[in-house]
This record gives sequence, C-alpha cells and structure tokens, in this order.
Amino acid sequence: MTTPPKVSREEWLKVRIELLRKEKEHSKVRDELTRARQEMPWVKVEKDYVFEGPSGKAHLRNLFEGKSQLIVYHFMFENDWEEGCKACSFLADHYEPAIVHLANRDVAMATISKAPLET
Repeated sequence: MTTPPKVSREEWLKVRIELLRKEKEHSKVRDELTRARQEMPWVKVEKDYVFEGPSGKAHLRNLFEGKSQLIVYHFMFENDWEEGCKACSFLADHYEPAIVHLANRDVAMATISKAPLET
C-alpha cells in the first residue's frame, strides 16, 4: 500500500468535501437500486428442493420454520477445498447474535453449501 501525500488542512478539507459529495451521490444511487430490487416481481418456486441437514432431510418449505421470510446464505466450500471460503467463514462466526433479531422480524435463516454435511 502506498502512503498518500501529506497536505495542509485546507487542501485536505477541499478533497474531503468533494469525496463527501460523491459519497452522498453514491448513497442515493444505492437507495434507488435497493428500492428497485425490492419492487422486483417474485418467482414461484416449483421445484421441491431437498437439503441434508443436522436433523436429516429437509424440504425448502421446512427451512422457513414457521416464518414468512427466509434468508438463504450460500456458504462456499467446494469438495476439493480443505476449508471454506474465508469471507463465508467470517460471516458464519457472527450468525448467532443476528439470528435472534431476524426471528423477531419473522425471518428464518438457513445456510446451504455444496459440500458434504460432515465437512
């Protein structure tokens, strides 16, 4: 990593104000994209997905655990890998505190992977 140049407070403030303008512009565009994503039509799931879990086989509909919404997280772990994706592993280490908040908002969460269950 290269070290940025050192400048006066006034020069830094000019650069910071311009960056802040761009950040706000980016936030507005991101908010528009979020709204557009939320307004997308839904696709009816016709396939009967079946997963292998700690309690045996589970159909997609069972993963909802009585909630109206389901977040499915794909944990990347290929069969020939010795360990899972670093980012997925980091996120998985932080599920516990989030799940209670999701449940309070009528949301269930399931993690799926192509890897064998024992992996």
